[in-house]
Amino acid sequence: MRMTARRFWPVHRLSGPGVWALLLTLAFGSGTPAAADPTPPAPASATEPPLLVALREEIIRVPKPNAPGVALQVTYFRPPGAGPFPWVILNHGKDKGDIARQPRARYLIASRELLQRGWAVVIPMRQGFADSGGRYAGTGCDVYRNGLAQAEDIQLTLQTFALRPELDAQRVLIWGQSHGGLATLAAGTLKLPGVRGLVSFAGGLRNEACPDWANTLASAFGRYGQDTALPTLFFYGENDALWPPALWRDMVQRYTQAGGTAQLVAFGTFKPDAHALLGHPQGVSIWLPEVERFVRSLDLPFDKRFDLALIPHAQPVPPASGFANVRDVDALPRPGPTMRAGYSAFLAASPPKAFALSMSGAWGWRANAAQAMTDALQACNTRAAPGRPCQLYAVDDQVVWHPPPAQEISR
Repeated sequence: MRMTARRFWPVHRLSGPGVWALLLTLAFGSGTPAAADPTPPAPASATEPPLLVALREEIIRVPKPNAPGVALQVTYFRPPGAGPFPWVILNHGKDKGDIARQPRARYLIASRELLQRGWAVVIPMRQGFADSGGRYAGTGCDVYRNGLAQAEDIQLTLQTFALRPELDAQRVLIWGQSHGGLATLAAGTLKLPGVRGLVSFAGGLRNEACPDWANTLASAFGRYGQDTALPTLFFYGENDALWPPALWRDMVQRYTQAGGTAQLVAFGTFKPDAHALLGHPQGVSIWLPEVERFVRSLDLPFDKRFDLALIPHAQPVPPASGFANVRDVDALPRPGPTMRAGYSAFLAASPPKAFALSMSGAWGWRANAAQAMTDALQACNTRAAPGRPCQLYAVDDQVVWHPPPAQEISR
């Protein structure tokens, strides 16, 4: 049994929820994995949301080699470009009730943040969940083995997607939320090639029907920590509806005392339920800086490279004019203090977004709306001087404005 000494990353506590109100309302398998079907299948139900073209979203079915007729439903997002991309396998939680009726996990808020930083995102629905075949693996009270059973599907997903030329098989992170966080820790014990680190958001499995379930859960964390050498990042909040602070502190402590290398982000109280951090727009300002530090500590890239919209523009976007770099505030024509402040807010907002201005000094902007261009022009024109109509200056990440004739500028 391996018990090598490892560095313990100090517990880190944030002083508060640090809320940033975004303008957005993210060694079990064997043999060679079967080829995945690259063609998105028909939606599983009439309620299946449309695929997001801007995020290059696909639904891919991954057959399980040892379970004839069973395939996993996997959501796949790719950033712009050809790759090879670093990538995250993001593992979902377990809803109450019939897990076959659980919606396909997309984690759009987190997925977009990763895509904007050049990371691809792979989200497998584990066996029995949503439109994945087979029955739920891991019934009973043995939480440790439950996690290992879930990790088989993570391993299969890794083996399958590592064959894709646009993905870098040597730069992989495994993330998980709630039950997916438990599965992530279990996957860390499998010594999967190319995996550089683990991130668990409110990880665990609550089964109150089992005797001493909390101690069984904490014990599983200790066994996972004993058998993994991967750096691990934990997120837990004080008001988590499933895990009281004394329990999650015990879980993390057992993980590290058994030999696991981990950092705990104890972020305090968040909204009504800290368990929902990863899926909440206002959770981004808490987890994203901590994840960035963690990823960079692994010598992996995390610079923001793109602005990607979850909502498409309702109208065609004008082509870039080449007038200026969109982030150059000094390039604004006649930029007064309020226009500069408004434009800075526009730059920080989420697409789809548009900024309009008039040579009279009026301006207006709108973000996170399909009608952003129309709304920005309308907001600007309500302030513009008569005969000085507004024009679109910037849309998303490009300037589309063309300077008017010299006599118009001098007026």
